Amino acid sequence: MQFTVTDDDTALALGSGDIPVLGTPRLIAWLEAATVAEAAPRLGPGQTTVGAAVRVRHRRPTPVGGTVDVFASLITEGDRLTFDVSAVDGDGHYVADGEIDRVVVDRAAFGSAS
Repeated sequence: MQFTVTDDDTALALGSGDIPVLGTPRLIAWLEAATVAEAAPRLGPGQTTVGAAVRVRHRRPTPVGGTVDVFASLITEGDRLTFDVSAVDGDGHYVADGEIDRVVVDRAAFGSAS
C-alpha cells in the first residue's frame, strides 16, 4: 500500500508533535491497514481481526508530499496473528519497522460486547 503525506497526516495536525512531518499515529494507522489487508484472506466467514499490540519504531521523518509504502508480513498464525511491518519512503529509506499483533474474533460477538 502506498500513501502520500498530506498536511492532515503531520504530527502538527495530529497533535503528536509540532513539526509538519508524517505523524507517528498516522504511520501506525497505515501499518495497521496493511495488517488488516494481509489478514483478510486467512479469515473464515463472520471473522474479523482487532488490534492487540503495536511495537513500531518510527525511524525517519517524511515531509508533506513524500510517499510511504507500507508492508505487512504474517509471522505467526492462530487466533493471534503477528505481523512484521515496515514502511519505506520514496527514496528507499526505512521510515519504520516493528511488529503488530491482531486477534481473530467473531464479528457478531465482538460487535455486541459491552
